[in-house]
Amino acid sequence: MKLKSFLQRSLNLGAFLIIAYASYLLILLSLRFTAFKSDVDFLETKQLIYHIRPWRYSFYIHVFTSPIVIIAGLLQFNRWIIKHKPKVHKVAGYFYVIVVLFITGPTAFIMSLYANGGRATQSSFVMLSILWILFTWISYRKIRKGDVLNHIKWNLRSYALTLSAVSLRFFAYLFDVFNIHIGPKETYLILAYSSWTINLVLVETMILLKYPHYLIKHFNYQANTTRKDDIESSELIDDDEVFLN
Repeated sequence: MKLKSFLQRSLNLGAFLIIAYASYLLILLSLRFTAFKSDVDFLETKQLIYHIRPWRYSFYIHVFTSPIVIIAGLLQFNRWIIKHKPKVHKVAGYFYVIVVLFITGPTAFIMSLYANGGRATQSSFVMLSILWILFTWISYRKIRKGDVLNHIKWNLRSYALTLSAVSLRFFAYLFDVFNIHIGPKETYLILAYSSWTINLVLVETMILLKYPHYLIKHFNYQANTTRKDDIESSELIDDDEVFLN
């Protein structure tokens, strides 16, 4: 049991540090766009649509808020914060939900309509943005009902989609490292789908391995927001059928 606990803590800490570092890199990447010029980095591929205001405004809003959302989401899965700083966890959670539902999610949807790579790639990003908003909303509704266990599960799914920005860049890096040469359109199509579908597969594996149960032990509950019988039932009842239907 001690070995299992040590491995769980090590994996949890390792994942936290990796995602924190990735957030730092995204912040550095975002700083490049503070010049608000059309020839910076990724924007060089968007010369034909940069003049379209809904896309341009959505891009800058999305780029500058996404790293913050990643950090806020990360605080939802740190056991020390969950146990010792429940108010930080709760405030970060509300911030995450509000920003995803009303800012980063909608701007991602607008951007997806103009994604590089044609209809197939655009379809991937459209699905990603819609599922991101949907999973976040379901997670919020679960905690409002006191269903903590399934709140964690849906929050994991939401955060998996949040990290698609990190995954896309990581897989693009692997393409360069392993010197994979295919057409640019085909490459971006593969990256568009793999950036979030692989994340979801990993999260579903974590759920099967009872990672949410590992986190739920350290939740501090307030009587006025979550009833004891709701908590107990959430540990016994798994409504993953919602995800499948």
